[in-house]
Amino acid sequence: MKVFSPVLVLIFVFSFCLTSRLSAGELFDLPDGVHTRWFSFENLTGEKGQGGQTNQGRKGAPARPIKAGEKVTLAEINGPGVIRRIWLTLRGKPEVLRGMVLRIYWDGQDYPSVEAPLQDFFGVPFARQVAFQACFFSNPEGRSFNCFIPMPFGLKARVEVENQSPVDAGSLFFDIDCTTGDNLPEDLAYFHARWRRENPTVPKKDFQVLPKVSGRGRYLGCNVGVRTVDGFGEPVWFGEGELKVYLDGDREFPTLVGTGTEDLVGSAWGLGAFNHLYQGCLLTAQQSGVWGFYRYHPADPIYFHQDLRVDLQQMSGAMANEILQNIKPEDYPELVDSHKKFDPAVIKEGWHNFEAPQDVCATAYWYQTLPSPKWGPIQPYEERIRDLNLKQ
Repeated sequence: MKVFSPVLVLIFVFSFCLTSRLSAGELFDLPDGVHTRWFSFENLTGEKGQGGQTNQGRKGAPARPIKAGEKVTLAEINGPGVIRRIWLTLRGKPEVLRGMVLRIYWDGQDYPSVEAPLQDFFGVPFARQVAFQACFFSNPEGRSFNCFIPMPFGLKARVEVENQSPVDAGSLFFDIDCTTGDNLPEDLAYFHARWRRENPTVPKKDFQVLPKVSGRGRYLGCNVGVRTVDGFGEPVWFGEGELKVYLDGDREFPTLVGTGTEDLVGSAWGLGAFNHLYQGCLLTAQQSGVWGFYRYHPADPIYFHQDLRVDLQQMSGAMANEILQNIKPEDYPELVDSHKKFDPAVIKEGWHNFEAPQDVCATAYWYQTLPSPKWGPIQPYEERIRDLNLKQ
């Protein structure tokens, strides 16, 4: 009897089961009326028998450059259907990668349900390239982008990229793999993703990984980037903040709450570099100048039936002597008044948590019923590339 890797089995089963309500047995089923289509520059329409015609079929159009300011539609797909996989690669400096924006539109909505900088959408914040493998995303050798989240749609899907950087981007290669004619449920939940950044955050005001959304759905998780900006000469420990998930009418206090940032991603007592199926830390301040981590929830679902909001506290920690040496009380008047944390008469020794401004960005992923939230464009290019803190 052949034994399969548990990781591979989980990835395959999850890819088919998450929203399409398929069972593992259907891996070998042949559903009537369901067709497979691939979209790329070799077949932009995905039409049957129309691929690879350039250069007499001898790999004539695998890629094309994306000029500064150019917006390119990668796929327009009539439903019902499911986008099963998105792969692409693009060479460019981090400033260019942060300038590329990915958008996905569902069922004719004139605003996107997915909008994020290219690199951040595919699992790594701060426009870094890192080799890793997780359940939703992978980057096998640190030079490509893969997404395996199933994205069902009833009427139509449109995928586009826009180069908002001031320079032309190199050749973009891509594949968007989908099926059409799928038998989908009437109460269909559509995939959503949203990126946002605060640079800096406000002490005692939690960073919103996902601002409030309304409808019924399922939160899939997020990737988060943190750049510490609290005045320490060396990267200070940032990860004392708790994740808070406000469900279905929660106001002052959440229903779901974590115990710390490194705990959120399944580690403890600090955070090093690792990548696992559902959780990982791909960037550390010691190696990259910034922190980057992810936590996904396929195995421990977070459902919402009315509304959802996800926050992450910005709390750091250090020994008393480090705080007194590096932090000026006048920079944190609200903390001095409320916690007396920076009063030498109080903070004498030992470890102390304190709330400090950080540079935080996050891409949140979730399913929900339409209509999608209408938030307007993500932050402009200049704000996205500011303080990237590129450490080679």
